[in-house]
Order: sequence, then structure tokens, then C-alpha cells
Amino acid sequence: MSIETRDLDTDLADLESAEDFLTYFEIDYDRAVVQVNRLHILQRFHDYLAVRKPGAAPEFEDYRGALAMAYNDFVKSDALTEKVFSVLKRASGIATVPLSAISRAKH
Repeated sequence: MSIETRDLDTDLADLESAEDFLTYFEIDYDRAVVQVNRLHILQRFHDYLAVRKPGAAPEFEDYRGALAMAYNDFVKSDALTEKVFSVLKRASGIATVPLSAISRAKH
């Protein structure tokens, strides 16, 4: 493991929020987009890193590129459309019933 990789790993361990990651990787962001989608952005970031070619440790630009793609997914779309989390994937086939359609049973 090179010194740069070790430093990057140490730096990443100190990052706590989506805003921390975006700032660290010098990605301009809209606070409103991040506020609504922070967990989705971080999960998509993780998903993008998971499908990279195996073997080599990711470098700064790999992380930066994956995070930029993850953030941009939610600039152009929303959490319901992107379905990052399995609960949203499963919910796509669920129909809703408006409250106005529900009435009290007559005894």
C-alpha cells in the first residue's frame, strides 16, 4: 500500500456526511439536492465503487468520478426513480389507496 493510498484511506475514514465527501473530492453541489438525497448519493457512490474492475485499489480520481456520477444521478432524477435502496425497488409494484376511498364498515 503506497503512502498516497494510506493517506487517502485515513482521510476517507474521517469523512462523515455526503457534504464531507463532496467537499473533500472538490465536487460543487447544491445543498438542496444533497439534503434530500444524501443517503441515496452515498449508497450509489458505494454501488459504483463496487462494480469497478477488481484488483487495484481505487485512487483519488476513481473515488471522485464515482461520487460525481452518484451526485449527478440525483441532480437529474430523484430517489423514487433511481431506486437505490431495496425497499424502493420492492415498493415499485405496490398500489396505493387514497384515504377518500376508505370508509367505516357498517355494523
